[in-house]
Amino acid sequence: MNKRKKIVVFSGAGMSAESGIKTFRDSGGLWEDYKIEDVATPEAWNRNPGLVLDFYNMRRKQVIAAKPNEAHLILAKLQQKFEMEIITQNIDDLHERAGSKHVLHLHGEIMKSRSTSDPSLVYTVKTDGIKAGDKCAKGSQLRPHIVWFGEMVPNMETAVAIVQTADIFITIGTSLNVYPAAGLMDAAPKDSRKFLIDPGTFNLGYIDNLSHIQEKAVKGMKIIEKQLNESK
Repeated sequence: MNKRKKIVVFSGAGMSAESGIKTFRDSGGLWEDYKIEDVATPEAWNRNPGLVLDFYNMRRKQVIAAKPNEAHLILAKLQQKFEMEIITQNIDDLHERAGSKHVLHLHGEIMKSRSTSDPSLVYTVKTDGIKAGDKCAKGSQLRPHIVWFGEMVPNMETAVAIVQTADIFITIGTSLNVYPAAGLMDAAPKDSRKFLIDPGTFNLGYIDNLSHIQEKAVKGMKIIEKQLNESK
């Protein structure tokens, strides 16, 4: 019996954009009036934890109201034919809600909180969000389980190891400008089949076996699903 090929997916903000989830860089977003340094850095937390908690509680409500889009659903469906692992920069849970089983979050998860004294203590956030006075089992204040600007990305080595096992590597909706995550494309095996789904323009001619699909996530994943089905 032939071994199933392995697809590794690396998704960014463009993956969730068609579900209505905006990023700092989008205009008209829920947090357009906020500055990154005021709500998404360790210094912001030390300076005004109440503002940071309010900001992420608002973001969490937006994620809860959003639904997985068709690109999320196609990836979940591909698990029937391929071994699948997803690495995402996104802090939402739309991949999981679509049915994907193996998802690694590089930048944390909006639906979880963690201890400020022991990062290994992670909890599911209650429906009313994280409030001042919410504490971990050791008595420390809970914070969003998010990797803030200026903090280390703890799952980066794991992500590189996963990418190195790919037969097919799909990058969706990331500008490839934010390091170290942007370097994942370079970690894929030289002979692996590679796809980039993004409407932008990139100078990636040095990457072997790369197909750039200049579309948004949903249309791009429909194209890839068709190609994969035809090549089976």
